[in-house]
Amino acid sequence: MKLLICLSMTLCILIGCLPAIAAQMGPESYFDDGNAYYNDEKYDKAVEAYSRALAIVPGYAAASYNRGLSYYRLGKLDLAIADFNNAVSNGYDKPDIYGSRGLAYLKTAQYNFAVEDYSKVIAANPRFPDAYHNRGIAYANSGKYDEAIGDYNKVLELRPGDVNAYASRGVAYVRKAMVDLKKACDMGSQSACENLRQISK
Repeated sequence: MKLLICLSMTLCILIGCLPAIAAQMGPESYFDDGNAYYNDEKYDKAVEAYSRALAIVPGYAAASYNRGLSYYRLGKLDLAIADFNNAVSNGYDKPDIYGSRGLAYLKTAQYNFAVEDYSKVIAANPRFPDAYHNRGIAYANSGKYDEAIGDYNKVLELRPGDVNAYASRGVAYVRKAMVDLKKACDMGSQSACENLRQISK
């Protein structure tokens, strides 16, 4: 009878420990699996693994962030942004997540949000030229050409000879010029109208 009691108690202890073990070990194991899949460019499987980790610990910020990166790679930008937001709300407050979310905002034409995120990246690292470039793109697409040109100038200060910054700045100058030419044309300047037609070709 004692043996049965011991066996029953052992079984009870083992069963009782299993949920605790799963809660402690499961999320990290799934997280590691997700990282391995991500590094192998198997983004669908990475999403599944990170989702399992998040099913156990919904506030697992690193899993949310990495699942967001996986969704981004899959072109599911709204899901990526939702995961980045979840990671931030659960305490992941690092420049890399703002850079990643900023890219997703750029690709979904949410330019004001992109500006906010890249400004956070720049505040953390004022010598990061890519953040200035991407913020410049967001500014330019919002019609804020002076701000965009200022950011492209900063890129060229930090990384002289950056061909993409020259090209982006050139486009910003042309767009800014077109705004002024359009105003002048609307006010009756025939030469402005002609210049606008030439630039628009």
